[in-house]
Amino acid sequence: MGAPFKFERSKTTLKHNMPNRFIANELIKAAKELCVAVDHLKFEPPVTHVYNPLDYAWRAHETFLRKYGNEHKRVVFLGMNPGPFGMAQTGVPFGEVNAVRDWLKVEAPTAKPRSEHPKRPVEGFACKRSEISGRRLWGLFAERFGRVEEFFAEHFVANYCPLSFLEISGRNLTPDKLPVSERSRLHAACDQHLHRVIEVLQPEWLIGIGDFAENRARLLFVHTPLKIGKILHPSPASPAANKDWAQKVTAQMEALGVWR
Repeated sequence: MGAPFKFERSKTTLKHNMPNRFIANELIKAAKELCVAVDHLKFEPPVTHVYNPLDYAWRAHETFLRKYGNEHKRVVFLGMNPGPFGMAQTGVPFGEVNAVRDWLKVEAPTAKPRSEHPKRPVEGFACKRSEISGRRLWGLFAERFGRVEEFFAEHFVANYCPLSFLEISGRNLTPDKLPVSERSRLHAACDQHLHRVIEVLQPEWLIGIGDFAENRARLLFVHTPLKIGKILHPSPASPAANKDWAQKVTAQMEALGVWR
């Protein structure tokens, strides 16, 4: 990792002088640059297929950024990487199809990854599988805030890594399981993108969704005014998430003082 990111909210001119349209444009530009940067990376077995939804699902991702990344935020939630039935299908972080289409009101045609795993086809918004993590996350926000505009008035959701990794069996492999050499190159691109997202959105809080995201946030924004927190990841692979996840996360957010 390079030198700590120098972020001083009180001295920046972004927060007061950047027009809303420009904020979304900067996020879109950063996402395009990230897409190109990670597209050049190579991964060895056990990874056999790599999906980059910033490429084949770009239209939906751009729509998401333009609709909901068009103003400064108080809170940014940070996930790890796309799930096979979430962002890998819709191009939206934690993008469970029904939540993205029906609550976020985002829908766009989706192409195919360059190399598609036969057990993990990309069907876009026609995908019938529901990503539990996304259903839980967006379901909590919908229940608490009601209107999607109320949530995004102060909040945003992003993923640290835009790539989905699959093994020959079709099993999902998370970025933390990659070899150190591959992981370091990936982190370099993702770190730069996250720096830019925080610089543009100027949040008070960066909330890691799970340990991985929190750890990256703490490493990248040490000695900055950005406040870092963590909530329980909604994945069904976590036993703690399978009972009263929404209530636990609400309590965590209230204990941090982010929600009241």
